[in-house]
Amino acid sequence: MFRTGPRNLITDVAGLRVGNSSDVALKSGVTTVLCDEPAVAGVQILGGAPGTRETDLLEPHNLVEAVHAVVLSGGSAFGLDAASGVQAALRERGIGFEVGGFRVPIVPAAILFDLRNGGAKDWGRYPPYRDLGYEAAQSAATEFQLGTAGAGTGALTSGLKGGLGSASTLLDNGVTIGALAAVNPTGSVTVGRTRHFWAAPFEIGDEFGGLGYPSPMPYDAAEILLKYRDKRAGRQMETGGNTTIAVIATDAVLTKAAAKRLAMSAHDGFVRAIWPTHTPADGDLVFALATGTSGIRLEADAAIDVYAAAGATMARAISRGVFAATPADNDLFPVWLARR
Repeated sequence: MFRTGPRNLITDVAGLRVGNSSDVALKSGVTTVLCDEPAVAGVQILGGAPGTRETDLLEPHNLVEAVHAVVLSGGSAFGLDAASGVQAALRERGIGFEVGGFRVPIVPAAILFDLRNGGAKDWGRYPPYRDLGYEAAQSAATEFQLGTAGAGTGALTSGLKGGLGSASTLLDNGVTIGALAAVNPTGSVTVGRTRHFWAAPFEIGDEFGGLGYPSPMPYDAAEILLKYRDKRAGRQMETGGNTTIAVIATDAVLTKAAAKRLAMSAHDGFVRAIWPTHTPADGDLVFALATGTSGIRLEADAAIDVYAAAGATMARAISRGVFAATPADNDLFPVWLARR
């Protein structure tokens, strides 16, 4: 049986810290994962509308093996500026990939769309995301807030507020897996219009309510409830305000190709936690980080366990992000706790 790490956060993977920065009026924010030492990294994009920075270099056939941080941000394409703020904070500390006598921090990033969520987006000439990225990097720690925080500040799902979620899994062989997700999908994380999470079979304890599956299943369980279509959820939105972006991490020793496989496996968690997912209107993406701090190299059977745990841990992180969301002024959708 899977069990959680001591924090049940991605930072149970030794060598990682997470920082959040939020603007309440903007209803948006930034989350960054900082690596104490450069971590082998990969990425897998399965959504049809991604917004990214520095993802090509993560492909196994390209030069750079490791990264110094990854960034998840709100703000649509404007939010890609957040990586520049994180990069600036790392450069001040002398952290970076050395090339030609210069140190260049490698900071891949991905964004979600939270422009039409009721927040004030009249920021003037330049968007605030570079400063938010810098603040997130400065606040990075092993403990951090879930729910309406960081990149999950303005996130929405179909009929409920989204949020920032995280979870961890300890395997019997000593490997730790952690997941972090900014949950803003087109689809729903709950079964029909109930409070029961699609990811219920993977829940450990009552980390997102402990409700299990509804019995019997409601008539609308298989109905395609979309954020911009579900009028009964309270308020109809226009198409395009979507995307779940995430990080899966482990302390196992992985190659760059194996890190990509880890990111691919973590997308199974999207499928277990969100219905529907990977749509043309979502930019669904998973970064993978392997710190190697455990020193454990995976044999074939152990690798299967790690990849399976990656999907389960991601499903839990997604659910915990919605479960932990809190209400704020001018919200379009209610929080999970308010649903009856």
